[in-house]
Amino acid sequence: MKERILQIMREVLDDNSIDTSSNQQNCENWDSLHQLSLISELEDEFDVDIEPEEIAEMTSFEKVKDILSTKL
Repeated sequence: MKERILQIMREVLDDNSIDTSSNQQNCENWDSLHQLSLISELEDEFDVDIEPEEIAEMTSFEKVKDILSTKL
């Protein structure tokens, strides 16, 4: 799951340097528009529904992974 999340994040955010330490503060492309695209891709890939309050919490790779883990 970890590698697939990283792959999706790299594609959506158009940044091959994305790694497990990436977050909204250290990734220039991670803005609100890219956040929505990222959520959409993650929902499609993992066949889950992500709630609005969870979307607001998904500000780093670790948070994304943690929230998705609770849904799978």
